[in-house]
Amino acid sequence: MNILFLHRTFPGQFQHIAPELAKNPQNVVIFMTAETRIEVPRINKLVYATKPIPQNVHPYLGDYEEALGHAQAAADIAIAMKNKGIKPDIIYGHSWGSTMFMKDIFPDVPLLCYFEWFGRAEGSAIGFDGNIPNLEYREKIRCNNAQLLLDLSSCDAGITPTYWQREQFPKEFHHKIKVLHDGVDTNFCVPNNQAKFVIQDKNLTLTAQDEVITYGARGMEPFRGFPQFMEATEKLLKKRPNAHVVIAGDDRAYYGEPLKEGTYKELMLKKLNLDMNKVHFVGVLTLREYINLLQVSSAHVYLTYPYILSWSILNAMSAECCVIASNTAPVLEIMEDNYNGLFVDFFNVDELVDKIEYALDNQKELQSIRKNARQTVLDKYSLEKLLPQHIEYINDVKNKR
Repeated sequence: MNILFLHRTFPGQFQHIAPELAKNPQNVVIFMTAETRIEVPRINKLVYATKPIPQNVHPYLGDYEEALGHAQAAADIAIAMKNKGIKPDIIYGHSWGSTMFMKDIFPDVPLLCYFEWFGRAEGSAIGFDGNIPNLEYREKIRCNNAQLLLDLSSCDAGITPTYWQREQFPKEFHHKIKVLHDGVDTNFCVPNNQAKFVIQDKNLTLTAQDEVITYGARGMEPFRGFPQFMEATEKLLKKRPNAHVVIAGDDRAYYGEPLKEGTYKELMLKKLNLDMNKVHFVGVLTLREYINLLQVSSAHVYLTYPYILSWSILNAMSAECCVIASNTAPVLEIMEDNYNGLFVDFFNVDELVDKIEYALDNQKELQSIRKNARQTVLDKYSLEKLLPQHIEYINDVKNKR
């Protein structure tokens, strides 16, 4: 099979499936991307460069112009491939721009799209915090969906990782979108009571015997409950003098609107009185480092708007963390309160403090919740089970079954 992958940030959601297909000597795997740094054995990476977005673009069309830049750059390389007689058997791309013109270049090649999120002005992330979007913002959300609608129209099939995420897409396209999670490497994301996590700049080593509260997100922002977590941290440390709070993530906002000045981390550090000997910002971690951190966690906090479900919560469950999570829609799909995790109201800081303390004070009693969390991932989200299903579905789409 000759398969062409497309993703702006190689390998993205294809980090497992592309290398797995490349292991088969009968497959030729080509990966088109704007990412220049990462290389994966046996994958033929084709890098494209995008042009700057025009400065005079309509304010509603910034994201579409960016997607269009990726679409045109990817199309140029695809045309060059076609002119050399290279034709994929199937194209599988993340619907984030680069897939937009693939059907125009290879009209008879099946196109499979990975659909991550369809924006809605109500009923999900937007307005969750009580800030009801005005007409201008609603119009912008509608325009931002234009590229997704083009892919939904032209693709032969789609994949999205959760039922919650599929529900965001227009119902008339649900028949095209299969729910199939990327999968968690449960042989890598494992519990380890003997683990140690070293914070180099403070010459501090944390173990599973310490009181360690962990928080991990791509960025530090309201969409992932960072302000509420920091407020809870201030209250918690006044009650738990031996506790350490470790925060992994980038000091920026990836989702929603960023602050006009500074970052949310800077804002919360100014607002709160924190003992920085007990609060540790460890930045962006590798997966190995992140799992190592989860292995020493006494309580792991995951808060999210009704938005895309993070990989991080499933990694935490696989590592047998006691996860304290917001009772929001994406979490409700994977977690049950007092069975494989503990629920809190997203905005209730005092409840979050109480649940963290409860987890710290009842480590032995909550072992069943930790075990159930890992078993949930083993049963429903393990890479070992889902990777063969993923390959089977690719072949089905290729063969147009």
